[in-house]
Amino acid sequence: MLSRRLRRRWRLLVPLCLAALLGGCLAIPQTGLFAFRLAVTSLGVEEVRIGPYAVDARLDTSDLMSLAMSSLGAGSLPVQATLAMGLGLPGGMPPVEMAGFRWTLDMPGVEPVSGDYEQDVTLTSGDDTNLRLPVAFDVLGGGREQLAPMVELASQLARQGELPAGSELAITPGDLRGLGMTLPAGLLTPTIRLGVGEDGSLIPQG
Repeated sequence: MLSRRLRRRWRLLVPLCLAALLGGCLAIPQTGLFAFRLAVTSLGVEEVRIGPYAVDARLDTSDLMSLAMSSLGAGSLPVQATLAMGLGLPGGMPPVEMAGFRWTLDMPGVEPVSGDYEQDVTLTSGDDTNLRLPVAFDVLGGGREQLAPMVELASQLARQGELPAGSELAITPGDLRGLGMTLPAGLLTPTIRLGVGEDGSLIPQG
């Protein structure tokens, strides 16, 4: 009778011990390396251009429209800007090396654009890393009605130095290296999604 009770207890204890062991193994890389929740600490817009023309925030929109129309013709004209972004870690986290990342930007009235930041990024707690992402989308040929919203958007980007309200930015981290281990992209490194509020604030999505 006693041996049966012991066997029953062992049958219950073994699964519990295995679950605890596996949970501990999974918690080591998660708490030691990427429980920090990579954070976008700042987001701005610099160096806005329409085709060959740098957009001066002081330039009248009608003047900019005339310049754009003269260059657009029946083809397309690129609108280009530089996205200035700060990445950081919470205090007390160890340094991490990130093997680049994938990004997607969705602004109101414009088709989403995406790209890859292919350089390694060193992230250190308490010391934000500042990056520059080139962003570009094409304005297709057409009349003033089609061009006017794009010119207004470019002017707004240059004037405010930030993304318009309703924009969304998604960042998918690459491989992470730190504490003598490497986490492949997608393992405990979920895609970060941010929205831009009316006051330019960054709002985590999902």
